[in-house]
Amino acid sequence: MINIYEVAETNDMIEKENLDVRTITMGISLLDCIDSDPDRLCTNIRDKIYRCAKDLVKTGEEISKDFGIPIVNKRISVTPIALIGGSACKTSADYVKIAKTLDAVASECGVNFLGGYSALVSKGMTPADELLIRSIPEALTETNVLCSSVNLGSTKTGINMDAVRLLGSIVKETAELSEQKKVLNGCSKLVVFCNAPDDNPFMAGAFHGVTEGDVVLNVGVSGPGVVKHALEACHGADFETLSETIKKTAFKVTRVGQMVAKEASKRLGYPFGIVDLSLAPTPAIGDSVADILCEMGLEYAGAPGTTAALAMLNDQVKKGGLMASSYVGGLSGAFIPVSEDQGMINAAKAGALTLEKLEAMTCVCSVGLDMIAIPGDTKETTIAGIIADEMALGMVNQKTTACRLIPCPGKKVGDKAEFGGLLGYAPIMPVNNFSCDEFVNRGGRIPAPVHSFKN
Repeated sequence: MINIYEVAETNDMIEKENLDVRTITMGISLLDCIDSDPDRLCTNIRDKIYRCAKDLVKTGEEISKDFGIPIVNKRISVTPIALIGGSACKTSADYVKIAKTLDAVASECGVNFLGGYSALVSKGMTPADELLIRSIPEALTETNVLCSSVNLGSTKTGINMDAVRLLGSIVKETAELSEQKKVLNGCSKLVVFCNAPDDNPFMAGAFHGVTEGDVVLNVGVSGPGVVKHALEACHGADFETLSETIKKTAFKVTRVGQMVAKEASKRLGYPFGIVDLSLAPTPAIGDSVADILCEMGLEYAGAPGTTAALAMLNDQVKKGGLMASSYVGGLSGAFIPVSEDQGMINAAKAGALTLEKLEAMTCVCSVGLDMIAIPGDTKETTIAGIIADEMALGMVNQKTTACRLIPCPGKKVGDKAEFGGLLGYAPIMPVNNFSCDEFVNRGGRIPAPVHSFKN
């Protein structure tokens, strides 16, 4: 039983160490909104989301005030829209109309982001999937809080290389259209996945999976600053001491998330889904995953030993979290976005962190190549090749991996890209420009690995 004394124990964490509940995300099924008429479909979508989520922000603020726990974001995720719009949408413009409906109702509810402008194409694309994917550049540059994701592969199905090649073009087109319209680079709101989970509360990759209930509340906790502070007392200690310290700290952080999730469930009248215990950094000083790695003894994130340190951190966070909550899900690990983590930014600027090292690090942590700013003249096929590499790591290692690559038109290596807010800023990182054109243009599907066959 979680009680107020456990909350009191975290006061210092909240006041001095940047502990927060990063998000309450309400997952809403739109399967009962499907209609063959685009206008009726949009009306159904708007009405259901507003009916379910109209009190989400107010409730989150009340819980935060009552318990003294910062709840940074309140968000909505919905059923992948490619599935919902299939019978009504005959053109990409029809999907963009749904995108604007989602953006409008999200703003009406007051949430920070709405995720689920998504398609699941790990084995093949339906005409509806392809229409939605081709609509992404316009959808993300014509909206403010809408987020998009595409699942391109899985351990069970392999990698859909036709979709990977298409996404290489879509990412480039989204960046260029954003520059033309002078809006936030839409690629910051677009994630491509392998093995995407159905219950991820974190943006930009959140969607409400078809295996989920009608309405579910998922909570994402964070606390890189708390872990770093705990490790400051472990200078010179062995790895067993280090591991135990991380595990115990993760337990306390996750208990706070569990309490918030249960309270939100009680007040809103919808079931609690999962706690995602990912260490999600922000640009704030002292709220950095990279700083944890440095506290372990690395000069910079990216130095030799980084992958081993990150593997241990991720594993102990999961062990502590699993003891604290019966329902852990989502991504649950350490995020390593470059733009959202001041320590990662510093490492990239110092030359300690490269795209290749980040790729190696994603073998042992959550997500993947996240919020990576790259030169605007990077070729579509190069972007597709980077995506394919990241999808392969997820497929072979039976884990979730993802890419959020952000080409920045007009910018070159060494320049800086500003995104603002929680998205922060990032140095433009160099990309391996040796050609992979012939490889990514082959088409078809990379088969699933042999260990995928478990029936």
